[in-house]
Amino acid sequence: MGYRPERRIVIVTRATQLSALRQKFATPSQARFHVVSARKRELARAGAPAAAIDKLAAVAFTEVEAAADTYEATVLRVRQDLEAGGFDLPVQIIDRAFVPNFVFGPNDVVLTIGQDGLVANTAKYVLGRPIVAVNPDPARIDGVLLPFKAEDARWAVRDVLSGTAKFREVTLAQATMADGQVLLAFNELFIGCRSHVSARYRLKVGTATESQSSSGILVSTGAGSTGWMSSVFRMAAGVMSAFAGGSAKTGKAAPSPRLSWEDPKLVYVVREPFVSKTSAAELIAGVVEAGREIVVESEMASDGVIFSDGVEADYIEFNSGAIARIGAAPTKARIVAARTK
Repeated sequence: MGYRPERRIVIVTRATQLSALRQKFATPSQARFHVVSARKRELARAGAPAAAIDKLAAVAFTEVEAAADTYEATVLRVRQDLEAGGFDLPVQIIDRAFVPNFVFGPNDVVLTIGQDGLVANTAKYVLGRPIVAVNPDPARIDGVLLPFKAEDARWAVRDVLSGTAKFREVTLAQATMADGQVLLAFNELFIGCRSHVSARYRLKVGTATESQSSSGILVSTGAGSTGWMSSVFRMAAGVMSAFAGGSAKTGKAAPSPRLSWEDPKLVYVVREPFVSKTSAAELIAGVVEAGREIVVESEMASDGVIFSDGVEADYIEFNSGAIARIGAAPTKARIVAARTK
């Protein structure tokens, strides 16, 4: 028999707000004091009755504790269900902070237990391996990307292992650099400056090229079209409506693009472009068709970056002379879909 790489079930988790507070403030009592004190100040500023402030402020930390308890109970249940599920496979838990450096095996089945962002942050590193996305707390998390509850995880993994699972093949965006670096994005890529100063670069779309000065370029996938990209369109619609004699609620403006997760197209928008003697603003927004790409050449001496999915720590330097080609990635994320009834 030929060598068959080991198969594992890898569970990706995230730190809770409570664990982050405890890490920052060293002790549970200090964490509680920080949260309650901050809420007291806010309640007092808002004019809440003095007699009720202590009680109302305490609720803030109680909610933090309850969310953490629910999350930890979900992780424990999923792990125990998988270990008792008869799969005869090792179950490994890793925190999302270690995902960029974790070596996923070719046969691994990956579970994420957390919010939608955890799916996005994981998908670009697992490179086509199946992802079972579990909503740990349906009462608190909407979970657009999370089709499974804790009790569903075992049979979802069973479907993957038996080859009967159905998948959503989600298009990823990709930035490819001339030096071979590649950065993937589940929701969107941001190309610009790490600070609030203007980004300067040269943008090429098809045969058109222009130098620009802006707050950066946002390139969105279908999965990301309801996130950061939609807020950009909402802002533009509100500005146009308000200054065209209408209101942001009733004024008519072009709707933001809503692509399916599987759509091979991307959408790009130049944020807050500035027109000057050396910068233009004709190539402001558009669709990157399947198999096509836009090209961006940096004109920034320093602090130029490309990052993905809102994670600024996950970036490629993009300074003078660097050239990025932006398009749909050849590899798609494979999100296990819920069974149809």
